[in-house]
Amino acid sequence: MIYEIVILAAIAAFLGLRLYSVLGRRAEHEEEPVPTRFDQPEGQKGLPRRSPPPAQPALQPVRQREFGLYPPALDQGLRAIVSADRQFDLPAFLEGAKMAYGVILEAFWRGDRDTLRSLCDSDVYEQFAAAIDAREAAGETLDNRLVRIEEVELRSASLDGRMARIAVSFVADIAAVTRDKDGNVVAGSLHDAVESRDVWTFMRDVTSSAPDWLLDETDEG
Repeated sequence: MIYEIVILAAIAAFLGLRLYSVLGRRAEHEEEPVPTRFDQPEGQKGLPRRSPPPAQPALQPVRQREFGLYPPALDQGLRAIVSADRQFDLPAFLEGAKMAYGVILEAFWRGDRDTLRSLCDSDVYEQFAAAIDAREAAGETLDNRLVRIEEVELRSASLDGRMARIAVSFVADIAAVTRDKDGNVVAGSLHDAVESRDVWTFMRDVTSSAPDWLLDETDEG
């Protein structure tokens, strides 16, 4: 029994020494100061310290830089919209209008009434829906492709009460094909794109929390 106690005590002492050696070294390393990116290395006390870069001036909002680039009537309309809707940003609007142009056209070609209803006001939707009804009654389908949008340009901007309206001109290349109920091509060709010129007017209630603009009017450009 005595021998077992002695052996256990020796093992405990050995483990204690091992723990001290490991923890002691770690504590010594933790106490060493770590140089920061602004401290100078030893032997280079005479070198000047690098100053942080000067703060850059804040950029003006993009929508403010756009003012003055358009004819007076258009410029005045944009200013009125910005005054009523501080979240309005012209480059973002134009990018959204370009995207909406493609989405609405493709929805019309497919006969997707739900998408058209969500992106158009009631009058424009009814026009699209009537054209889809006539096409379906004739047993025809459209196999159209939007090849590219060549140009997007502002035409007009106005604020009437709380309703903002912006007209945008689109110049696009479209390959248009009409097929009958048997799938035969009755008009157009997918190999020859035709230039299309449209002027679409988008509207939005500037007091609404919803950011979406609706297609309010379509005209040929």
